[in-house]
Amino acid sequence: MSGLLKDIYNKKYVLKLASEIKNVCANFNDAKFVGKIINNKWQEKELKQRIRHISENMGSHLPGDYKKSLEILKPVSLSFSGLEHMIFPDFIELFGLDDLDASIKAMEYFTERSSSEFSVRPFIVKYPEKMMKQMNVWSKSDNYHVRRLASEGCRPRLPWAMALPAFKNDPTSILPILERLKNDESEYVRRSVANNLNDISKDNPDVVIKIADKWLGMNPETYKLVKHACRTLLKAGDIKILKLFGFKPPKQIIIQKFKNTKKVKMGGDIEFSFKLLSKIKKLGKLRIEYAIYFTRLNNKVSRKIFKISEGEYFEEQREITKKHSFRTISTRKYYPGKHSISIVVNGKELAKLDFLIDG
Repeated sequence: MSGLLKDIYNKKYVLKLASEIKNVCANFNDAKFVGKIINNKWQEKELKQRIRHISENMGSHLPGDYKKSLEILKPVSLSFSGLEHMIFPDFIELFGLDDLDASIKAMEYFTERSSSEFSVRPFIVKYPEKMMKQMNVWSKSDNYHVRRLASEGCRPRLPWAMALPAFKNDPTSILPILERLKNDESEYVRRSVANNLNDISKDNPDVVIKIADKWLGMNPETYKLVKHACRTLLKAGDIKILKLFGFKPPKQIIIQKFKNTKKVKMGGDIEFSFKLLSKIKKLGKLRIEYAIYFTRLNNKVSRKIFKISEGEYFEEQREITKKHSFRTISTRKYYPGKHSISIVVNGKELAKLDFLIDG
């Protein structure tokens, strides 16, 4: 195996799935099912394409209508969990959009072994009022997986999923769910609330700033939730959010001895160092970050912030040395040419240097 996530869905997996369906449904043609899935294009398919390909073939090979298929798949699903289980909610997304009642029950059932966060979204788009009413019901569930679905499923910008433009425009209907779940006993649920708020902050920052101001100081768990929810605003140097967390404008801070590697080979590291010096007796409460200005195609530049540390610093000065890797990763492509690196303290850029990536 290559170690890629998509390779969880391999021939062995499909054979197991076919066998489990056969155990529940005697007239299921398992050989034909496997043959249709593992075809000459299988290796080319990425993760979500493999999931959807399996779902499509479950729909075409299971006997009976959608409800009967669900009754077959429910016991089958008990033999799978985590990512391997994602085909079952995907089956709902693909075939269940016209049967809201059956799909709601099935999503609630399947979410306990993986998550129905992707499959619920087309239903929110098609039945916004009914589904948000259901999400509020789910937020009161005794099962923490179901409570998490109430928050995770309505994230405006859930990664790998279809966006919810209505909530990007106006997140008002989401807020009662998040309010109810902010003190949930499960960190898994509270983290989902934080991620939902972080999504909201990208389109409606004032909404999240108001919530952060209201929730901060309730308890340590809520503080942690709000901090995670505000990560995009903190990286953006939002003055109101920085102030809420006690990070004042760094008027007392001077950057000295800032130096960096001037030429970096593609795939190598840039090393940089600097000294923070306070004009007064101590450095104070600081959020220390660095920003890299990545040069893209057509000489366009994108800026990305990376955190170094934060805390209350009682010393008058502090020296910092750091490395940043330019090894190839799937989420970012690097281009040769001039780039820049800067030091950011409490949201304010205090020093900047250039360097070259040698392709």
